[in-house]
Amino acid sequence: MTLFGYDQGVFGGVIVTDDFLDTHHIRGKTSTISTVTAIYDIGCFVGAIAAMWIGERLGRPKTVLVGTTIMTVGAILQIASYSVAQMIVGRIIAGIGNGINTATAPVWQTETSQVKWRGKLVVIELILNIAGFSLSNWMTYGLSFAGGPVSWRFPLAFQLFFIIVLYATVPWLPESPRWLIAHEYEDEAFQIIADLEGKEIDDPFIITQHKEIVFAVQYEKENTVGWMDLLRNKTGSKGGTATLRRLILGAGTQAIQQLAGINVTSYYLPTVLIESVGLDNSMARLLAACNSVSYLLFSLIAIPNVERWGRRRLLIFGATGQFFCYMIITILLRFNELPTYAHRTEVAKASIAFFFLYYVFFGIGMQGVPWLYPTEINSLSMRTKGAAIGTATNWIFNFMVVEITPIGIDNLQWKFYIIWTLFNFSFIPIVYLFYPETADRTLEDIDRLFRDGIGVFVYKNKDAISPKRPQHYIQHEQAEVRRNSSVDPAVLRRGSRLTNREDHLRMTEESAQSEKFDGTEKEIV
Repeated sequence: MTLFGYDQGVFGGVIVTDDFLDTHHIRGKTSTISTVTAIYDIGCFVGAIAAMWIGERLGRPKTVLVGTTIMTVGAILQIASYSVAQMIVGRIIAGIGNGINTATAPVWQTETSQVKWRGKLVVIELILNIAGFSLSNWMTYGLSFAGGPVSWRFPLAFQLFFIIVLYATVPWLPESPRWLIAHEYEDEAFQIIADLEGKEIDDPFIITQHKEIVFAVQYEKENTVGWMDLLRNKTGSKGGTATLRRLILGAGTQAIQQLAGINVTSYYLPTVLIESVGLDNSMARLLAACNSVSYLLFSLIAIPNVERWGRRRLLIFGATGQFFCYMIITILLRFNELPTYAHRTEVAKASIAFFFLYYVFFGIGMQGVPWLYPTEINSLSMRTKGAAIGTATNWIFNFMVVEITPIGIDNLQWKFYIIWTLFNFSFIPIVYLFYPETADRTLEDIDRLFRDGIGVFVYKNKDAISPKRPQHYIQHEQAEVRRNSSVDPAVLRRGSRLTNREDHLRMTEESAQSEKFDGTEKEIV
């Protein structure tokens, strides 16, 4: 995720570098600059879609390594670029690799985390994204004084440092127990679950966890939903409950993140400060770098509070603060553009404070939750697809925002910021009315919530909106652990294996068919 954040921030500094603009002959070509910048997100979109199939075939660590290899090729093409065509190809290829990685990493993190750490770890993952973003801003600012090709080629080349780190560390990380069980590597799965929980493999809690994963995997095999049936919402008894609704909720959080306007400034903050506020190039770069540090520090507040406050409250908090910031920015820039207004310089400078404050609210409320939510909310049979679709949604909306921003600033000026003000305001009631809480719950708890039926409007359902796990879910889990404690662990381990469960189900079906046949025979006689 640090590499992801670095990639997000580095090009914002590159596209205001004189040597880059002259080398690629795009000085003053706003539309071309926006396309070269945004085309990266199309690659990410394609990579996220591809991850649905690659991830299940290869497993989580190998998929990340494949994505990293593809990113390496894209990075080299960008570093050596002397034409717009080569830069576009390099950015698309790098985007494909990044899309694969960003669709895989949150699912991998979720599947290898304890319930109490799941939200915090994904938020930490996204904070590392911000750290990469901050580093890229300082890198491009510092090298802007060097001038020449090094001022943009070296920042692009620095991506390779993170790629080397990934190659050195990913092969040593544990595979997802869920993926191992689905592919019948049962002994390895038992050991990893025990290691993650800090218990022995024969502990009743470990066996209970294993049984729940086996049930989920078996459920997926028996209830796989085809894409055409899914799009027409014809899932029948398959796909758990409210399959399409949960898919939309998960992808919706990613759309909300992008339509909140974060990449108006993440990719283009130096451009925004130059074009909308009127700063010079050097000061715009410096403020963008300082803002990234503020963004990083305030995002740390989300680590303890993603479980304490819950996903809903964080999203509502973020949207409310972001609405306020964009509203004030819009008003101040309106006065800045009035030729007869006497304090144009003062209001322009005042708007900078609210760009900074926007990042504070976004870092606390909306940076991590949209990446976490799709991995939690989707049904057992749709979790991998749902997470990939959520990531793909993020990237396609990201492309739209990044493509239109320079054009919007040129043509609409201060009116461009009204769009993001209204979007942020609309997210407050949307989250409050429609989004159930997923904090402090097992993934099976969430499936049970929808199976019990919660209605479209969730705000009146205490089980659906409480940031604390409902008591009857805790009692159910404790009962399962007590039941497993009274049985020989060796017998339980054999009984909880996927192959044994499949054999048991097959024998049960054959027995039922045989009894039905015998009854028919006797009736005929």
